[in-house]
Amino acid sequence: QVQLVESGGGLVQPGGSLRLSCAASGSINRINAMGWYRQLPGEERELVALITSGGNTRYADSAKGRFTITSDDVQKMVFLRMNSLEPEDTAVYYCNAVLNTYAGGRYMIYWGQGTQVTVSS
Repeated sequence: QVQLVESGGGLVQPGGSLRLSCAASGSINRINAMGWYRQLPGEERELVALITSGGNTRYADSAKGRFTITSDDVQKMVFLRMNSLEPEDTAVYYCNAVLNTYAGGRYMIYWGQGTQVTVSS
């Protein structure tokens, strides 16, 4: 059983910063990629940033220049540093991982439960 647990969400003022963390646990063999998605109120879930095992990164246009994704493959964690936060960033942020376990060789997609980020003055 694989679990992804997010932390670091909360309320922050516009222009402030926040760092989200996600820890993967379970019988994980290899992680191919980890990322962050968010779901704005009334909107579909959308990609914020991702990072592959090779270190390649991808950001949504809204995140470029403000957000930075990093990972620790040994600790099986991924982080999202968010700077210059705006009210429009208010959303539930979800951790995502593409990985396989020792029991099964195929890669599968896993999701965390989400953490609320609220940007308001």
